[in-house]
Amino acid sequence: MRIVTAQQLESWLAHGKVLEKDGRGPKVVALDNGLFLKIFHTRRHPLLARLQPAARRFANNARRLQAQEIAVPRVVELFWIDRDQGLSGCLYEPLPGQSVEQLFIDDPQQVMPLLDSLARFIRHLHRQGVYFRSLHLGNILQLPSGNYGLIDILDLQHKRRPLNSWQIKRNFQHLRHYLKRKQLVDFPLDELLQRYERSA
Repeated sequence: MRIVTAQQLESWLAHGKVLEKDGRGPKVVALDNGLFLKIFHTRRHPLLARLQPAARRFANNARRLQAQEIAVPRVVELFWIDRDQGLSGCLYEPLPGQSVEQLFIDDPQQVMPLLDSLARFIRHLHRQGVYFRSLHLGNILQLPSGNYGLIDILDLQHKRRPLNSWQIKRNFQHLRHYLKRKQLVDFPLDELLQRYERSA
C-alpha cells in the first residue's frame, strides 16, 4: 500500500463531492473521474490498525462477496493516508442503483412490491454465511437490473456455515433499531420478516 501525499488528498477533497462524513471528517467522496474515495477513520490502536488496515479488510470482503456472486463495489486501489496513525483508504467503482432506504423515503409504496425479492436477498446472504452486523436499508442497493447489492461492507463477517437462528435474530434486531433511530418506523419490517420466513 502506497502512502498518499497530503497534496493528493487535498486535491481529491477540493475537487470531489463529499457524500458522507462524521465528526472526524469526510468518509466517502465522489471524485470527478467517477471513482469514490473511501476514508477509513478508526478508533483502533494505531499499531493494530497498521497490522490490519481497514481498507484491506474492506477489499478482502469485497473479493469474497464477488466470489459468491453478490454485487459490491470494485476496489481499484488501497493506500495509506496516515500510516503512523493507521488511517487507510481506497478508491472504488461505485455500484449503480439506489438504496432501499432512499426508495422508501421517496415513496413508501414503491417498497411493497420489493419485499419478496428483498427477503430472498437477505436469506441468500444468511445461507452464504454472511453475517452483516450493520445490515440496514442504507447498505442495500437495488441495482438497475432489479437485483440487489451491498455497499458498506467493512463491518461484515464470513461464517463457515449458514447463519444460525440467534445470528439471524440479531441481524433483524439491528435492522429494527436502525429503523427507529432513523425514524423510519413505518417501514413494513414485520411483513419483510414474514416473507423472509416463507422464503426458507
